[in-house]
Amino acid sequence: MIILGISAYYHDSACCLIKNGEIISAIQEERLTRKKHDASFPIKSINLCLKEAKISHSEIDYVVFYDKPFLKFERLLETYFAFAPKGFKSFLSSMPIWLKEKLFQKKLIIKELKNAFGKKTVWNNKLLFTEHHLSHAASAFFSSPYDKAAILTMDGVGEWTTTSVAIGHNNKINILKEINFPHSLGLLYSAFTFFTGFKINSGEYKLMGLAPYGKPIYAQIIKDKLVNIKEDGSFKLNMNYFDYCTGTTMTNNKFNKLFDGPPRRPESKLTIREMNIAASIQYVIEEIIIKIVKSIKKETQLDSLCLAGGVALNCVANGKLIKEKIFKNIWIQPASGDAGGSLGAALATYYIMLNNRRVVTKNEDNMKGSYLGPSFKNNQIEKTLSNYKAKFLKLNKSEIIDNVAKDLVKGKAIGWMQGKMEFGPRALGARSIIADPRSPKMQKLLNLKVKFRESFRPFAPSILRENLKEWFEIDQDSPYMLLVANVINEKIIKTNDEDKKLIGIDKLNITRSEIPSVTHVDYSARIQTVHRETNPMYYDLISKFNNLTGCPMVINTSFNIRGEPIVCTPEDALKCFMGTDLDILVIENFYLKKNEQKNLSFTNYKELYELD
Repeated sequence: MIILGISAYYHDSACCLIKNGEIISAIQEERLTRKKHDASFPIKSINLCLKEAKISHSEIDYVVFYDKPFLKFERLLETYFAFAPKGFKSFLSSMPIWLKEKLFQKKLIIKELKNAFGKKTVWNNKLLFTEHHLSHAASAFFSSPYDKAAILTMDGVGEWTTTSVAIGHNNKINILKEINFPHSLGLLYSAFTFFTGFKINSGEYKLMGLAPYGKPIYAQIIKDKLVNIKEDGSFKLNMNYFDYCTGTTMTNNKFNKLFDGPPRRPESKLTIREMNIAASIQYVIEEIIIKIVKSIKKETQLDSLCLAGGVALNCVANGKLIKEKIFKNIWIQPASGDAGGSLGAALATYYIMLNNRRVVTKNEDNMKGSYLGPSFKNNQIEKTLSNYKAKFLKLNKSEIIDNVAKDLVKGKAIGWMQGKMEFGPRALGARSIIADPRSPKMQKLLNLKVKFRESFRPFAPSILRENLKEWFEIDQDSPYMLLVANVINEKIIKTNDEDKKLIGIDKLNITRSEIPSVTHVDYSARIQTVHRETNPMYYDLISKFNNLTGCPMVINTSFNIRGEPIVCTPEDALKCFMGTDLDILVIENFYLKKNEQKNLSFTNYKELYELD
């Protein structure tokens, strides 16, 4: 039984192919088209998934779309009618797109498939649709190591649902309750993302990273004016302050008055106001999530909880959940956003609709480390490098590890591409930029000279799992970089009186631990635990670095620059390498030094990318 799951047309298009319940391949379209958050039909990803699985399109039993367009259209109409005549201009601008394309997505999807694979295959009886939040729930529960668990999904909005609570048992999911649009944690957080001058659907990470620089002085205003929070975590937004139902912006003038002025202009200087706003909304979101999870525990009395939906990518809130110890076990889908809906749609069809038996391996999820994308053979890589006249060494794995570990010690910034590409928003040691976390200058250097992004953005440590407790206040697997924990006291460097007086971005340059480049201003870090079973090459590299330095971790950030998707192919990696101040590039067995690349056929490296 072969099932293809698809998410498309809104943001982060992707596809996933499963065979008899096993996840074979999953790819986001942006990685192939090189368009950040590409929403187009994921035909390139579909073709590559089929190639990875070594099957023909004619062998697909079902194609499943991750939500139901008619229900979404119903919500759109009811929302406009509820707020009429306000928002009439927005209504007029959106209707042609819906009536031409989105409302008739079944026809559109079949047309795309026929264009790609010819008209002989009959797709009508193969094409199915699942509900958006069921897709999220299925992506979490059916990928998890639990045969029974509570499931919490939180995002902006699907068809109607913005938050759902369910119970998964064996091969079934039973939805217990939902919160519906316009009341949404995801849209609440996005409203503040917009207000602080960042892009919606991509800037939420920035807002979360900015929060520790401020104080939650607006938290009570948010709770008094914007969101009514019940003891069980259910909530209701005061729509008098938001314009996303009918307008072209997220917030309005009444919202502005609450927060001392208009929204920050994108790319303008960040002030302490934005930092305090970020701290405040993060505080409120955490409070709501913790209340919801406590209520779920009380109602279900289960030991395990699964999380999915875009809000589940808030790793700071996830870290707080772990510290609260509400559930014995928590598992978070690494592709919790809309891309992961493609996976959930396929799994929901296989288990729920087709009633297939589910086999769970204790303490082992089904995501294969989230290494579900394409990989490249040495002959392909060598051909690409030679075509661009790159100078390289071809080394065995032991030589690669030795060289790179020594380069890390010397303070080099390294592009690292090994094995199958990750599925989801995090680079996990397959398409990563790595460096020495002990360097006090590396965070600023990587942000400004390699990533071309805001200097306040934190970096994550990839740490050997067995050494986790020796460095951080956590003892739980975090293979997908979805948990935040504090550095232990023994590794913290006390700040002097002058440093304690610093506020805002001025805090950035304080050396606050033995691993300053991965220690955020609140002494926290977004942790990835590295396991030999899922990524032996990365594990061996960090082990070698540990042998040389006594530090069992490296900086890990995604192999891309601001405004670009994470690299996929050897060509992508080479372009990013040459367009940045990276020192070393490693692609499988190939080792390149920047200072030796005198004859590359790229013309202007720095103009390879357009910054957003």
